Amino acid sequence: MDKDRIVGSAKEFAGRAEGAVGDLAGDAQTQASGKAREAAGTVQNLYGQAKDAVRDAADTATSYAKDAYENSGDTFRDGSKAIAQKVQDNPLGALLVAGGIGFALALLMSRPARRPPPRWRYYG
Repeated sequence: MDKDRIVGSAKEFAGRAEGAVGDLAGDAQTQASGKAREAAGTVQNLYGQAKDAVRDAADTATSYAKDAYENSGDTFRDGSKAIAQKVQDNPLGALLVAGGIGFALALLMSRPARRPPPRWRYYG
């Protein structure tokens, strides 16, 4: 947990307390000061949360990269074996999927370019 989250939460709580005291006393300046401190605490807390999220994402990415580097050949071989097993288990389905992909690619590649509609002039 980042220290900005802790300090931000403390400031937020202190701002709420100061705002409550200002409400009870009817002092607008104390209320405004409490709201400002609460807002500053909220911002600092959110900043700490963002830092934690970035740190966690970086740790996760580093872990994935390290695993991929250590097991790169194994992962590729395992994936190839899994695909080969699926094709052996259901050859007709694999053929239909491959044909569908080929058909879709052929449609995408053979489509003529879109031309603007002709401009007709009507005289009448």
